[in-house]
Amino acid sequence: MEIVKDSDVRTAYQLLKNAVTHTPLQYDRYLSEKYQANVLFKREDLQKVRSFKLRGAYYAIKKLPAAELKKGVVCASAGNHAQGVAYTCHELNSHAAIFMPSTTPQQKVSQVQFFGGDNVEIFLIGDTFDASATAARKYCEENNMTFIDPFNDPNIIAGQGTLALEMMTDAEREGFKPDYVLAAIGGGGLISGVSSYVKNTSPTTKVIGVEPAGAPSMQAAFDNEGPIELNEIDKFVDGAAVKKVGEITYTHANKYVDGLVTVDEGLVCSTILEMYGKQAIIAEPAGALSVAALEPLKDEIKGKTVICIISGGNNDINRMAEIEERSLMYEGLKHYFVVSFPQRPGALKEFVTEVLGPDDDITRFEYTKKVNRGAGPVILGILLKRKEDLPALLKNIEQFDPNYIDLSENQTLYGLLV
Repeated sequence: MEIVKDSDVRTAYQLLKNAVTHTPLQYDRYLSEKYQANVLFKREDLQKVRSFKLRGAYYAIKKLPAAELKKGVVCASAGNHAQGVAYTCHELNSHAAIFMPSTTPQQKVSQVQFFGGDNVEIFLIGDTFDASATAARKYCEENNMTFIDPFNDPNIIAGQGTLALEMMTDAEREGFKPDYVLAAIGGGGLISGVSSYVKNTSPTTKVIGVEPAGAPSMQAAFDNEGPIELNEIDKFVDGAAVKKVGEITYTHANKYVDGLVTVDEGLVCSTILEMYGKQAIIAEPAGALSVAALEPLKDEIKGKTVICIISGGNNDINRMAEIEERSLMYEGLKHYFVVSFPQRPGALKEFVTEVLGPDDDITRFEYTKKVNRGAGPVILGILLKRKEDLPALLKNIEQFDPNYIDLSENQTLYGLLV
C-alpha cells in the first residue's frame, strides 16, 4: 500500500500554493494561560471554503487526466469535502455530482451550491455519510465518472498534508518548536497527511488524533488492527461522523500517529461557545475537536508547545440552540426529570418553594398526560447556577416524588421526551 511521504506533500504544495490560501498560525494567549502552555491555532477555518478539505479535493481533481476530468467527477461528503470539490470543479470548469447525507446542515448544502454554481448537481441521500457514499459510488459506475474519495486516497492525503508544511514552516519562522500537533479524525485524511509530514520532518513532535466520543472509528480500527464499521454513531459532529475509516488512512495513522483522544460531544459544544466568546472564532463541531482535546490532555501538555488544527468553520447558526443545550448538560448545569405532580392548586408553587434552590430556574414544565387522577407526570427542565447544587436538588426532588426519573440516566426516554 502506498504511503504518502513528506516529498509527496511538497509536490502537492507546489501545485496548490497559488490555488489555496496559506492560512495563519496564531498564538492564543487565553488558552496558553489557561493550560500553562504555548497554544497555537492553525486556522483552516479561514481557508477559501472555510475548511482544509479544499486542499485534498483540488489536488486530487487537478491530477486527473484531461479525458477523465472532461467526464466529470462524483463525491460523497458531509459537507466540507463537497465544498472543496464544488469550488475546484467551478474553477476548472468540470462537472461534479455531489452526494450528501440528508442530515447535512442546510448551511453546508447552500455553500456547496454557491461554490459550484452550474458546475454541480447535489443529491441528498441517506442518513449517514456511509449511506450517501454507497449511492455515490453506484452513480459513479453507472455514469462512467471518477470518484473523488473524501479521505482514502493518496492524493487527498498529500493535499491535506500541505497545511502541515505551512504550519511547521511558520512555527519555525516564529521560533516555536511544536511538542504536540492535535488534529481531528473523521475518515482519517487530515491526520494521515499531517502525521506523515510532521513525523518525517520533526520526529520528536507528537501527533495526536482527536475523535468525537460518539464516532471513534479510528480507535475502533486500532483496537481491531484494521478498519471496522461501527454499529451506530452520534452524527452531531457531522464533519467527523464516519462509521469506518479507510484502509489507506488507517495504515498512515497506525504508522505515524502517537495517540488518539476521544472527547465528549458536550465538551465540543462548550469549546465552540468558548472559542466564539473568547477568540471570536466560529468553529464547526469537527473544527473544535482539536481545541476540546486540550482539556483531557491538560496535565500532559503543561509547559509544552501545542498546535491545534481548527479544521473548519462551517457552522450552521441554526444549531446554536442545540450546541448551548448540550454544553449546559455537559457542564452539569441543565437537567431534565419526569416528576409526578399532584393535580391540585398550589402544587407548582410548593415545588418552587420547597424543592428548588434560590438560584435554580425552571426552563421547561410540561404535563405529558393529563387525566382525572390525583397526580400526573411532568417533564421538568431545571437550570442550575452551580453544578455543586445538584445533590441538594436531587434530594429535594426525591422527597417530593420518590419515583421521579432522571432523564440523564435514560437516554431512550430523553430522546423521546426532550
